[in-house]
Amino acid sequence: MHKGRLEAFSDGVIAIIITIMVLELRPPEGATFHDLLPLWPKFLSYALSFVYVGIYWNNHHHMFQSVQKINGKVLWANMHLLFWLSTIPFVTAWLGESGAAAAPASAYGIVLLLDAIAYTILVAALIDVHGRDSHFAKAIGSDLKGKISIVIYIVGLATAFVAPTIACILYAAVACIWFVPDKRFAPPEHPTSDERR
Repeated sequence: MHKGRLEAFSDGVIAIIITIMVLELRPPEGATFHDLLPLWPKFLSYALSFVYVGIYWNNHHHMFQSVQKINGKVLWANMHLLFWLSTIPFVTAWLGESGAAAAPASAYGIVLLLDAIAYTILVAALIDVHGRDSHFAKAIGSDLKGKISIVIYIVGLATAFVAPTIACILYAAVACIWFVPDKRFAPPEHPTSDERR
């Protein structure tokens, strides 16, 4: 089973997710910059979600550069990830409309947590098909960033009903952790002609 169709399908779904999110941004009825001020919560939630979707796309792309084979289990694990990613526009719109109220902030955190769990399941499925001693499994390593992210999401969820703004800051902190592309899957540099000699 070739990975190309999975990557192409995933790229298409992620592009649609971003399109849906931007369509939720409606212009104000007024014609001055002052009329834009009430929209800042919507824009901030959109910007954070855009970064998150971009991070998932980026890391998904880099990870699949090291993937040699896939199977049905991987396909379903990937669909599971895409399902939770596809719910981001809904919670983004709710969070922005509410101005970061408690329930939307917690729902946003739940979706982010489930996205992270789904990505972890996909990684586990890929390790299973490649083997524990494979180059892919060694590149994954202990996945410390993934574990830290899940802990921060849980702390954010616990905080959301008391201090939703702090919860959103914690969610943004996870995005900052992942903003730099994952270098674990970077291909080895090609040796120069002198090195080959």
